[in-house]
Amino acid sequence: MKQSLKSKLILGLLQNRQLFKLKLHKPPFDSSLEGIRRLRATTEDAGLKFGKLPAGLSIQPVQIGPLYAEWVKMPGNDETRVILYFHGGMYLIGSAQGHRIHVAKFVKGTAINAIVFNYGLAPENPFPKGLNDALSAYCYLLENNFKPENIVFTGDSAGGGLCLATLLAIRDKGLPMPAAAAVLSPWTDLTLSGDSYSNNEKSCLSPIGSAQSASEYYCGLNDRKNPFISPLFGELRELPPLHISVGSKEILLDDSVSFARKAIDAGVDVTLIIGEGMCHCFPAFGNLFPEAKAAHNEICLFLRKHSG
Repeated sequence: MKQSLKSKLILGLLQNRQLFKLKLHKPPFDSSLEGIRRLRATTEDAGLKFGKLPAGLSIQPVQIGPLYAEWVKMPGNDETRVILYFHGGMYLIGSAQGHRIHVAKFVKGTAINAIVFNYGLAPENPFPKGLNDALSAYCYLLENNFKPENIVFTGDSAGGGLCLATLLAIRDKGLPMPAAAAVLSPWTDLTLSGDSYSNNEKSCLSPIGSAQSASEYYCGLNDRKNPFISPLFGELRELPPLHISVGSKEILLDDSVSFARKAIDAGVDVTLIIGEGMCHCFPAFGNLFPEAKAAHNEICLFLRKHSG
């Protein structure tokens, strides 16, 4: 499908946003702890201002042990079904609060309420804190009488990778599987072995050098090929139906394509969308341009279909 002019204009502006600050080149990623904390504050503020929440939407805070989480609900949604949402942010930044507008789009588009949780972020909380927090969030739903066949997972970027790693952990622990998972530009290979890390570095919206720093912080002294860190290297049998979307101009292109191919070979039902000319997590742009709207609608249909 030919890329729309609207998406070319919007993504072109985002790709060259440093020009608005009168800089010719993208600034390098500041991997210092102070730099990461500044980035957290900046992205949190931006996330809260990224569009308006739908009318009638409610945010209901809840504690899952020590974890902050929040329900994102629309009136009239079926209370027996739920989306467990894994927020992105390179395992360094991001939160339930900062992702409200993105989660709200799925809640409205699927008529399924969602719960989003704050997992431990690196470098203060490296692996396996995030994975353990994700398992706690899933067990919270099971303990509150949600049936596995009515639970679907959704995640973006690092959250997409954590979502897939959590599926592997659920299987290996003998817990019941959720019905399906939809992931946007999942980070599946923290060894950064895909060619797209170099081929798409200049066109990707992610800060240059961010993946390398984030991988080091999140993995710590652990093997980066550990499947619970990099699910690409795991046994992918017995996973639920998966929907994977990725842009052709992002560094995580190969992460998504390689994972999808390996999962298909393992007998998993996989739908893979590669958005030509698209950026990182492009379906999250929703109605902003046609390709995002179409991909978002397809994901919503997938989640509705598989959530009972």
